[in-house]
Amino acid sequence: MNAPQIQFDPESARFGSSRSQKRLEDDRLLTGNGLYSDDRELARLAWLVLVRSPYAHAKILSADLTAARKAPGVLAAWTVQDLRADGVGHIPFPPLFKQADGSPMEAPPRVLLDEQSVYYVGQPVVAIVAATRDQAEDAAELALLEYQELPCVVDAQRAIEPDAPQLWPEAPGNVAAESAYGDPKAADAAFAAAAHVVELELHNQRLIANALEPRCAIGVFDNGRTTLYTQNQTPTGARELLGAVFGAKPEAFRVVVGDIGGGFGMKTGLTPEDALVCHAAKKLGRPVKWRAERSEEFLAAHMGRDQRFKASLALDQDGRILALRMRMLGNIGATPVGSSAIIPLALGPKVQTTVYKVPVIDYGVKAVLTNTMATGAYRGAGRPEANYLMERLMEKASRQLKLDPAEIRRRNFIRPQDFPFRTHLGDTYDVGDFGRVLDGALARADWNGFPVRREQSKRRGRLRGRGLAVYLEWTGAIPTETVDIQIDADGAVTVFSGTQAMGQGLETTYSQLITEVLQVPVTSVRIVQGDTDRANGVGSVGSRSAFVGGSAVVAAGRKVIVRGKELAAEALEAAPQDIEFRDGRFHISGTDRAIRLDELAARQAERHIRVSATETPSTPSWPNGAQVCEVEIDPDTGEVELARITSVDDIGRIINHMIVEGQIHGGIAQGVGQALYERTVYDPESGQLLTGSLMDYGIPRADQFPPLDTAFDESVPCSTNLLGVKGCGELGTIGSVPAVVNAVLDALAERGITQLEMPLSAEKVWRALRGV
Repeated sequence: MNAPQIQFDPESARFGSSRSQKRLEDDRLLTGNGLYSDDRELARLAWLVLVRSPYAHAKILSADLTAARKAPGVLAAWTVQDLRADGVGHIPFPPLFKQADGSPMEAPPRVLLDEQSVYYVGQPVVAIVAATRDQAEDAAELALLEYQELPCVVDAQRAIEPDAPQLWPEAPGNVAAESAYGDPKAADAAFAAAAHVVELELHNQRLIANALEPRCAIGVFDNGRTTLYTQNQTPTGARELLGAVFGAKPEAFRVVVGDIGGGFGMKTGLTPEDALVCHAAKKLGRPVKWRAERSEEFLAAHMGRDQRFKASLALDQDGRILALRMRMLGNIGATPVGSSAIIPLALGPKVQTTVYKVPVIDYGVKAVLTNTMATGAYRGAGRPEANYLMERLMEKASRQLKLDPAEIRRRNFIRPQDFPFRTHLGDTYDVGDFGRVLDGALARADWNGFPVRREQSKRRGRLRGRGLAVYLEWTGAIPTETVDIQIDADGAVTVFSGTQAMGQGLETTYSQLITEVLQVPVTSVRIVQGDTDRANGVGSVGSRSAFVGGSAVVAAGRKVIVRGKELAAEALEAAPQDIEFRDGRFHISGTDRAIRLDELAARQAERHIRVSATETPSTPSWPNGAQVCEVEIDPDTGEVELARITSVDDIGRIINHMIVEGQIHGGIAQGVGQALYERTVYDPESGQLLTGSLMDYGIPRADQFPPLDTAFDESVPCSTNLLGVKGCGELGTIGSVPAVVNAVLDALAERGITQLEMPLSAEKVWRALRGV
């Protein structure tokens, strides 16, 4: 039965109420007492090491593991034939999309070890298990593999050309699937009638997630059941996929997640390494562990972005948008992960018009196979790419029409009276006041004082630029979550949630909510996540944890009170309607007779009270914001210095100010990384990853940032969940990329430079200034 859909409840939204309670998890994490996958110590632990393909595209002619199997300490050495003999399958991807002829999406299967062909550098081919890691690595060197190298293609534009190497015969032209949205004929008419047309081609470059904690997985087989210890944002989803790989019921597996040192979407679903340690543990009858080297994380953890756009914006003589035409190629790599196709084919188009009223659209999107590691969810997952394109178009339009960047945006906003607003893709924006958010950002950034600061920079020999971005995000992902709460006789309050902490402070947020609902001390509250034997749900993706999970926590807390009133009426021999809950106790109205929750729990046969609540927000949430960035450029070196970054975000009602400020700050930093420093490069001839270490791949550092001025507008709560909250974890990234790029191009415009592709590194800027 479908869960009832919920709406904003002001009474529920008072819980948390923007307090900045200290994060409860930090003492444990900062003193080295966290429990990450690599911290787990198990008796008789063996190690798994993978032999990975050195080629981007090749046939495997032979595999001789004789010497490897005889090496000291080796317990097993497997190819895919060995796995198949044991009934091990591959990791499926969801068949959500179709090819142009209506047939299902096609791509090479995501096997645990490849068999006849390899499709990217770093693809697993052989698994070695030994008593120690050193022994497994030594034995891996003895595996004799013979390949026949084949032509490869690493760029999506090149991959769809007629003479490009073909990866998969069932995906002609290397197009795995495609989608189209809008009305092409209406768009043609709008462009024909337009007073102005703005055109833009750009590449949203490929990024590497670079979570601080490398991936690690441990498999344990005991009493006929397999336990996977890993770090995963979606433990229940991983359990379901394990069942699919091994042809078993999901209940045959338990997934346990401890602390996670960064996820960003990369630690979702199931990886070949996860499944391999589970198989090895069952086959060998002892725990088996795999831990990635940093180089393996560069090669073989799924990456982000890599979308090529060609877009046109039609405007009338006053700068109001008439139509948007967009063509996009999404490079999804060779063997797609679960999120690979949905990002370019659905999530990006979902928010492509962002905060603007666009009467007509015409989108065409192709998910393209290349000889690279798969792309998938990475902080924002399609929404940063869509917002970047729209903000670059708006910035170019403002220059072309000689309008103030803020004014042209304001003219095209969806107005407050237009809500609820139905989009071209059938979604509904529930609420928003984009003009108010923009005005707040402009005021905090001293928008009108910029000419003075530009002149001051000029006197110091610097170029100064100002960039604006107004943006919108879709959050919530799968909008259902269940929370259980148990009250024990000793006063302990345990919250069981299928969302997953990975650094975003859920232990604090949920504790803050439940202490206020139940009026209990925070020291009595315990949050249980990351154990599929104890709590199941969608997990934490798409900035959904507070939006869906937080609402479920409050709903479950209220059910505790309802159940408590019933039990208190029985215990106090009173009518349920005469029981009121205040100060953590159930009172008979008008008397001094009362009973505590823990006392009620002690009276039950199980010595606890347990309730469950499922919440389903009626639509996703649509957080939005505005960022203003100012940069200074040294024309002698091309170095870009961030001078000021100001943001005002509408994330609905705020539970904990300190936590959301941290989320926005971190998001801004990752966006700056893409704008200025980060780029994944594969050699176009060999398919080798050229940016395979932190020596070759730049990421931002704290000392490269000015103090961040972040503010929030809580005046427009989300109307589709109890708490009125909207997601915030990805919003900073979405806004900072276009804000920073627009600022750099504004600084360079006086030198005649109006277009550069990210990242805007010092070398790229220096070369542009010199025309080389």
